[in-house]
Amino acid sequence: MQLSRRNKIILNYIIGPLLFVGLSFSIYQKVRNQTNLHGSWQLMKDSYKGPHGWYLFAVGVFSIVNWGIEARKWQVLVRHVQKVGFFTAFKAVLSGLSFSLFIPNRVGEYVGRIVYMEEGNRLRSISLTIVGSMSQVIITLVAGIAGLFYLRYNILTPGHPLQGLSTLWLNGLIYIIIIGTILMIIAYYRVSWIAAIVEKLPFVSKYKYLIDKVEEFHWKELTRILVLSTARYIVFIVQYLLMFRVFDVYVSVADGANMVCVLFLVLAILPTIPMAELGVRGEVSTQLFGLLSANTIGILYAAAGIWLINLIIPALAGSLFILTVKLFRK
Repeated sequence: MQLSRRNKIILNYIIGPLLFVGLSFSIYQKVRNQTNLHGSWQLMKDSYKGPHGWYLFAVGVFSIVNWGIEARKWQVLVRHVQKVGFFTAFKAVLSGLSFSLFIPNRVGEYVGRIVYMEEGNRLRSISLTIVGSMSQVIITLVAGIAGLFYLRYNILTPGHPLQGLSTLWLNGLIYIIIIGTILMIIAYYRVSWIAAIVEKLPFVSKYKYLIDKVEEFHWKELTRILVLSTARYIVFIVQYLLMFRVFDVYVSVADGANMVCVLFLVLAILPTIPMAELGVRGEVSTQLFGLLSANTIGILYAAAGIWLINLIIPALAGSLFILTVKLFRK
């Protein structure tokens, strides 16, 4: 069904504001009920004026760097179907984040990003975005495996076991994740080959235009995407270590970095939505970092602070960008 020019104009100037109001109100309602967030926010405001203020400022700057890297990655991915400016990519990434707060495993990221693509390219960009998500998952798995080995042989002792997980089960888990990671890496570097096979399936062939651009990925370009994902992952780790300093959780760089890798691995495996993730993040954080520090409150507040700075504030910015979206250009 074709929309008249008048109806397109009305929808373009109504949908954006409605989405903004709905997203902003939902974020506010859910955030206000999160445990540990109020105390974390109050301590962050107090810390900003104290000797730890520059740590908090650095965490905020790294949040911008983090999403900037993700924007660049998405920009590189979708250029196979459309050239997108960096600022447009940045807006798309944050808008996708605002949608993803309410959809499991951040599937909403695809919804928020495709609205910045031109008509005809929106669905085609989804398969390219999935390739970028695969790269981030691969880095999370590889770093998580390293973290698990570090946890197994440098932190866990008979007097400091990991609650609910015996050494035998931990060893089994490590090997299962290693096998899964190897298979994912193979699939990642053979993604063009997989796309070519999928296109030949009878019920997929007529929709092959949605995935045909995936066949154009060269291993050098896929490696470049992995490098960007690695850079983003390093930023995550640095943010966590800085936030621990804000809340007086003192751990060594090696211990803290490896435990953050394990934390991200657990969060990647558990099927949660970001709005419900804070409770899971706090519980997992206290289990892991409790092996390194007795400052349980500081650990919980650090997890809440990262969640607020890395997810909620950028999501609010993304909901603002939604105001500028015009779904119908032609």
